[in-house]
Amino acid sequence: MKGLGRSAVAIGVIAGAALGVAGEASADSPILWQGNSLTYLYGQNFEVDPSTQQTVTFEHASSWTAGDLFIFVDKIFYNGEESATNGSNTYYGEFTPRLSFNKIFDQSFRLGPISDVLLAGTREFGEGDVETTLLGLGVDLTIPGFDYAQINVYHRDPDGDRDGDTWQITPVWSVTIPAGESDFLIDGYIDWVVDNDDSYHANLHVNPQIKYDLGKAMHWSEKKLYVGLEYDYWSDKYGIENSTAFDTDQNTASLLVKYNL
Repeated sequence: MKGLGRSAVAIGVIAGAALGVAGEASADSPILWQGNSLTYLYGQNFEVDPSTQQTVTFEHASSWTAGDLFIFVDKIFYNGEESATNGSNTYYGEFTPRLSFNKIFDQSFRLGPISDVLLAGTREFGEGDVETTLLGLGVDLTIPGFDYAQINVYHRDPDGDRDGDTWQITPVWSVTIPAGESDFLIDGYIDWVVDNDDSYHANLHVNPQIKYDLGKAMHWSEKKLYVGLEYDYWSDKYGIENSTAFDTDQNTASLLVKYNL
């Protein structure tokens, strides 16, 4: 989850239904709803960084009168090992606001499956040389069977003189599938950096989660407690070109527990 992140599971904005029962705001507040969650992940076979990782993630999502907002912060532990740059643990996060044309201009923009057009931005932050600003456009899509779907297209602008001045395409999605007395929630994102910039190589990060609503199955509160798996495929991780001398193609899965606050 560290790196190009969830541009935001991470990304766009996680809809209130995916985060659980989102908190309603007061009538005079610019916040229409908001929700927060904590996720624990345990996985092995990561590349570039130490192989075994435990991650605790805080996520916030909210809908505003002018747009929406998604924030996440990962705290990553390397189980006694150390990375070459960040020691035995590190953190990484993203701040992703979007401004809605529909909300700002009080119009209902629709064209086929497109239900809204948004000015999209992301700020990547953390330890090491990761600070990057992304700016672009997003579209919200109405697709039968999906809780939500969106595509954001960004231009990436790293801080300082780092390479990585490139373009990125980020689809985000969520689907709920009934399963007996409970549900499976399949959501995630893809970060596709489509071009090279000197030492920074084009790369593809595919990061879905498959979660089972354990709270609903146990007749507790639904959309509160999930268990499942996160799959992580990342070719040329961090923009480092894969080679026989240094494997940067990541293909792994992590056990997951998520609680919506």
